[in-house]
Amino acid sequence: MRLFVTGGSGFVGGAFIKAAVAQGHAVLAMARSDASAKAVEALGASAVRCELGAVPASALQGVEAVVHAAAHTEEFGPRDVFWKVNVEGTEQLLEAAREAKVPRFVLVSTEAVLFMGKDLHDVDESYPYPRFTPFLYSETKAAAEQRVLAANAPGFTTLAVRPRMVWGPGDVTILPAVAAMVRSGAFRWIDRGRARTHTTHIANAVHGLMLALTRGAGGKAYFVTDDEETTIKDFFTQYLATQGLTPPEASVPSWVAEPLAAGLERLWSLTGRKGKPPLTKLAVTLMTKDCLLNIDRARQELGYAPQVSLAEGLKTMPRPA
Repeated sequence: MRLFVTGGSGFVGGAFIKAAVAQGHAVLAMARSDASAKAVEALGASAVRCELGAVPASALQGVEAVVHAAAHTEEFGPRDVFWKVNVEGTEQLLEAAREAKVPRFVLVSTEAVLFMGKDLHDVDESYPYPRFTPFLYSETKAAAEQRVLAANAPGFTTLAVRPRMVWGPGDVTILPAVAAMVRSGAFRWIDRGRARTHTTHIANAVHGLMLALTRGAGGKAYFVTDDEETTIKDFFTQYLATQGLTPPEASVPSWVAEPLAAGLERLWSLTGRKGKPPLTKLAVTLMTKDCLLNIDRARQELGYAPQVSLAEGLKTMPRPA
């Protein structure tokens, strides 16, 4: 197939390009900088110089599927930035794909579209979007996903794949951030890390996306996970161990962490400080709320099954020299 990928210099998008090229697909990848162009070309894709919100339909001519992995994934920041990238960028890409008569559009989504600060237990895709969420990432990714699914029409199949807490070789987000906190002595568990969770190894996320290129019903979302329940403490203790790190036992209760995160975010907003606070509301939710997802729809309609188990994925993680 001839594919167009956004977010190809990122963790999920890059792994998808590498796998797609290995399977013989011709991949065009959006690149908004020289560095991005070099990154996607090193993976075997052909770089297309453009950016979200300004992808020309001409760049999509002859493309059989768009895989949209680019997003603003920060925990904190101005609302207009989240909205412009995640929502308006997706809207423009959908329009360009329609104009170019691309037959299929796959969004790399997230379970975070359902986050509102509550536990999620055995949740499937029928679970409704929250009417309100305090998390800008969740709000704007949900808005983007809703637009993608609503765009499904004869000749234009649109669907979304929702991995949860993607991890594995090449992780440039979760593992480096947590490892840095452990090394600096700033790391603390919240509620002793007892929250229960599912995760998605990068190979399993890519497998789900590959299946979505030819399978699945338009207008639907699909959860893909490792399908193994763990706890935040067990998972991150083992994940950090692959880097030779042991997290401390120290913990703070969520009733302290939640208002502290909210207060820090208000302080950062009021004072215009750059970057993100040392603790955010989204991070607290990720660390303290159960997130257990039902992947029956992906099994039945995509033919999905995890390709890499938690134990296998941890065993094959690259170790530091």
